[in-house]
Amino acid sequence: MNNKDDLQITQTTERGKTFINLENNLPGIRGLMQYSIETGKALNELAEILLHDDNNTLSRGEREMIGAYVSSQNDCFYCQNVHGALAQYYFDCNTQMIDDIKKDFASTSISPKLKALLSIAGSVQKGGKHVTSAQIEQAKKEGATDKEIHDTVLIAAAFCMFNRYVDGLNTWASKDRQEYIDRAPIRAKDGYANIDLNK
Repeated sequence: MNNKDDLQITQTTERGKTFINLENNLPGIRGLMQYSIETGKALNELAEILLHDDNNTLSRGEREMIGAYVSSQNDCFYCQNVHGALAQYYFDCNTQMIDDIKKDFASTSISPKLKALLSIAGSVQKGGKHVTSAQIEQAKKEGATDKEIHDTVLIAAAFCMFNRYVDGLNTWASKDRQEYIDRAPIRAKDGYANIDLNK
């Protein structure tokens, strides 16, 4: 048996068989990015600007939470756990808090502004035309700037793409949520732009 066959068998252990042979054993979008280095680099650069760049009035935690929330609405296990773990790291909270936000953010202790932005993100997840002027006005009432609303919509739209990319090719994801929590400090430190896609 050759190495490619070994890798493909390993890829089937968590969630069925990946629809194409990625020729690596990395989970979720990491495997896809290594498979297609050129597009992986572009997607990581987008993620860096949207989620990690500090030239933004939304905190990293708020932006990661938007991504995790949209991923949960799309039922993308890998993305909601990667970015939920990062939000947990930035918010310095426990996993239950992140799960509560994903389940019913309106009943949690997060800021009214973030609640308003998550409402917008949830509408984007359903389809761009589901966003209402009332939601925008509510976000502005809670202190959201035009740029913050713009970034919320873009993050939500980007995560719909990421989620469909990950699940559309049937990639695998570890069910051990602690693995995502353990990796979060590394990703928080290193960001997305400098990921070595050859590893």
